[in-house]
Amino acid sequence: MTFQEKIQQGIPKVLPAIKPYEAQINHAPKRKEILSEEEKKLALKNALRYFDPRFHAELLPEFRQELEDFGRIYMYRFRPDYEMKARPISEYPGKSEQAKAIMFMIQNNLDYAVAQHPHELITYGGNGAVFQNWAQYLLTMKYLSEMTDEQTLTMYSGHPMGLFPSHRDAPRVVVTNGMVIPNYSKPDDWEKFNALGVSQYGQMTAGSYMYIGPQGIVHGTTITVLNAFRKIKKHSKGGIFLTSGLGGMSGAQPKAGNIAGCITICAEVNPKITKIRHDQKWIDEIYDNLDKLISRVRKAQEIQETVSLAYLGNVVEVWEKFDEENLKVDIGSDQTSLHNPFAGGYYPVGISFEESNKMMAENPKLFKEKVYESLRRHAKAINKHSENGTYFFDYGNAFLLEASRAGADVMSENPSLGREFKFPSYVQDIMGPMCFDFGFGPFRWVCTSGKPEDLAKTDEIASEVLEELMKNSPPEIQQQMQDNITWIKGAQENNLVVGSQARILYADAEGRMKIAEAFNNAIKNGEIGAVVLGRDHHDVSGTDSPYRETSNIYDGSRFTADMAIHNVIGDSFRGATWVSIHNGGGVGWGEVINGGFGMLLDGTPEAEKRLKSMLFWDVNNGISRRSWARNKGAIFAIKRAMETEPNLKVTLPNFVDENLF
Repeated sequence: MTFQEKIQQGIPKVLPAIKPYEAQINHAPKRKEILSEEEKKLALKNALRYFDPRFHAELLPEFRQELEDFGRIYMYRFRPDYEMKARPISEYPGKSEQAKAIMFMIQNNLDYAVAQHPHELITYGGNGAVFQNWAQYLLTMKYLSEMTDEQTLTMYSGHPMGLFPSHRDAPRVVVTNGMVIPNYSKPDDWEKFNALGVSQYGQMTAGSYMYIGPQGIVHGTTITVLNAFRKIKKHSKGGIFLTSGLGGMSGAQPKAGNIAGCITICAEVNPKITKIRHDQKWIDEIYDNLDKLISRVRKAQEIQETVSLAYLGNVVEVWEKFDEENLKVDIGSDQTSLHNPFAGGYYPVGISFEESNKMMAENPKLFKEKVYESLRRHAKAINKHSENGTYFFDYGNAFLLEASRAGADVMSENPSLGREFKFPSYVQDIMGPMCFDFGFGPFRWVCTSGKPEDLAKTDEIASEVLEELMKNSPPEIQQQMQDNITWIKGAQENNLVVGSQARILYADAEGRMKIAEAFNNAIKNGEIGAVVLGRDHHDVSGTDSPYRETSNIYDGSRFTADMAIHNVIGDSFRGATWVSIHNGGGVGWGEVINGGFGMLLDGTPEAEKRLKSMLFWDVNNGISRRSWARNKGAIFAIKRAMETEPNLKVTLPNFVDENLF
């Protein structure tokens, strides 16, 4: 069978042979046993409903064994034989170019060079899944290959519910992930519902088919690191940035540190992912000896070298060793997957990687105790450095939240609404007031031709648009504009592409619309192939997350999720090709509601109309909410938006004289 025929086949009519377990692949850890015997039976029934009853007797013991061995039913037997990667859009079968673009993006999310645990369909974050099992993947791809522009596919936490009649201007796919009732949204609830096969953790861009490899967060981390050094009024050259995590999105940190020009030390306990990042040249050197690491850092300081150093071991040991050696850390953070602390997201100090994986599955209660013990020690070491001048920020991975639950010393002595912790979220101090309030967020695009020359052309177009816009930009956003022009001009030389030919930059609504319009014209003129537009959910208006994206909202509304819901509804009728809304993300299940979109540009007048309508709303929805919270940058930005668009009329806040109180 050809690739196209395999896609169109969906779930095969003849059972494929059982595939051997490939130990060399980076696999998800075994999930803890959480189902009762009755629930296990239900999980098996739920899995078998994808298959003709004549196969049930053969598949039942196999799926039971997977549930026993891995805590989930992944249906490894049905993993496709073809290479998992995004192909040029012309190679996908189908009746709808929009549907082909979605197939392209799904396969990019599962590309071995992109996905953290590709055989478990997990893109990043330890549990950020595209699908729950391989039957869902096969069925979804089949539906997309059959879809017309008069249909919409509805996705329920990885499960393709089916194709429904709609119309050309409707989204081709509507995605929900993990949207469980709030009272059943605790971590163990996710474990149970996921094991039952009825819900999944879509993270942010994993389950919405918009992940572009670590490049997406390289850019955000570069801006964060640059502005962190600006905040402490120190040049990044020769400065030390200490953090942890190399899997999934966190793997971007060393590359971002190199672009920012500092000395980056990033600890990671997983040898496989450390090697992958080194092979990808996202880190420069690997050390497993603390004394040698210290010596190397001192040498880098002496010559003000830009270098990224991975420590294969626990980050707590690094913080403690740097304190012993009186080695000052300028800026520090953490990007382990602490939204998922007890199932592979965070590894306790003093216990080996292998022993931890065994303990989390076989003795989860003890493992949780060890994680909390480690977090207390972790925070203690950071506090020592903070007292010596280190600027530490929570990088949106729920470090402070989970450390507080562990009883670590991370709470502020004088808490105020929104400032409960000793240390700020990076959104509170950096990304919120400097970027999000002004409408700047992670705009991204993917060249569906797969041609590097198309990406180079889009880089050139984006750079020209930004330079032209900067000529008339107000002083308030000149720095943001310049940072992005510098970024896009250096994008090619930094070898940021992993998987598809994709790019990201931080742009406001005007920038996004102008760049997208220029792309659409280039497609119309035959200069480049079709382009998929998207963004990270971690954006101006896509996400309501009280300890990350909306942590610089101080009117008490940071725990509400109206913005994210309005955002995805508004995108859906303003022209998005697909939309998604998720419970859970980088800060944890039940801690965030986040939404995203994808949009295909095909060079048509209809695409131009859609991009202008949707992108304007997608950004200004968030600016208006931030403005109502009395964020001064957002008030400036929304007033500017109303001046350019007469049909926009937003309620502005009045300020109250503090002396009245």
